[in-house]
Amino acid sequence: MTNAQRADLPSYQQSLIQLDGQRLCTKYLPEKQRVAWLKEVIGREYANVDIQAPKEMPLFNDMYLFPWQRGMRLSPIHSNALSIQRLAQEPDNAEQDCYFIVMPTKGEYKLEQDGKEVFLKPGEMTLYDATRPHRIEMPTAFSKLLISIPRYTLEGLVRGVSRLTATNLSKRTNMANVTLAMLAGMLKQMNQFKAQDFQSLAEPALQLITMTLNQANGIDSKLSRHRELALHRVKNYIAHNIDESNLTARQVANSVGLSVRYINNLFTEEQTSLMRYLTQQRLMLSHQILSSHLYNHFSITEVAMRCGFNSLAHFSRVFHEMYGLSPRELRKQRK
Repeated sequence: MTNAQRADLPSYQQSLIQLDGQRLCTKYLPEKQRVAWLKEVIGREYANVDIQAPKEMPLFNDMYLFPWQRGMRLSPIHSNALSIQRLAQEPDNAEQDCYFIVMPTKGEYKLEQDGKEVFLKPGEMTLYDATRPHRIEMPTAFSKLLISIPRYTLEGLVRGVSRLTATNLSKRTNMANVTLAMLAGMLKQMNQFKAQDFQSLAEPALQLITMTLNQANGIDSKLSRHRELALHRVKNYIAHNIDESNLTARQVANSVGLSVRYINNLFTEEQTSLMRYLTQQRLMLSHQILSSHLYNHFSITEVAMRCGFNSLAHFSRVFHEMYGLSPRELRKQRK
């Protein structure tokens, strides 16, 4: 490939190897095989769906997948017109249990979920739950950026995030414009990044997404921007170390460079404290695991240990206090 030809490629196509990315494209497949192939790929990488393409044009879809920190993934996608409908079945793997941030960069985009619908144009963004029924319509050729964020991560950072599905976030908060500008700029410059630099952008991107969603949800933080970022840093540390059963308030404080008193003051706005927040996050994670068939092979004890509880009796007691039934009863109820 000549330098001129390479310059015409999207910056992220030039970065596949250095950023450990993957490209999945219908280009070299016979047209009659493309629908089945794309359905299988989307089902494996994102969610179990049914797809339809207009008969008047050949199906074309070109997607790139780049792994990011915190279990997130960044996916630029280009396609001809397409309709996608989420099938009514549970995810096939834990990686599909996530939310998607969507940013169209070309064409029209319509999303339906939870009885709501939203129409987007380039420069706007929305959110949907990949595990719940939804329908997506792209009536013309389109491009979009898709960012998948694990459910546990986003629900731990944004209260009531499920209320924001299928809404135009750009019309609900100006913070969306800041987030979009950051993501669009990063997309254009991906060929300039080394792997470490690219990974280091995941956390700032997640911080902006978190602030966008909280503001769109009507949660106007009383904290200054400095204190808000400090609180995000604490929550981020907890999320990364939630399986450590001996995690203490002092250890968290020392690791993020803040005092225990200061951190508890930050949590005051959320009507909780550092250690209560830690227990709540452990319980939310355990509830998510016990509610999914993907983790049936974990015993109750294994779930407790993975979520940072070193006493099964204590885990069962606080779980019952929060959810009104025991971990074993929840698992039986789901079956």
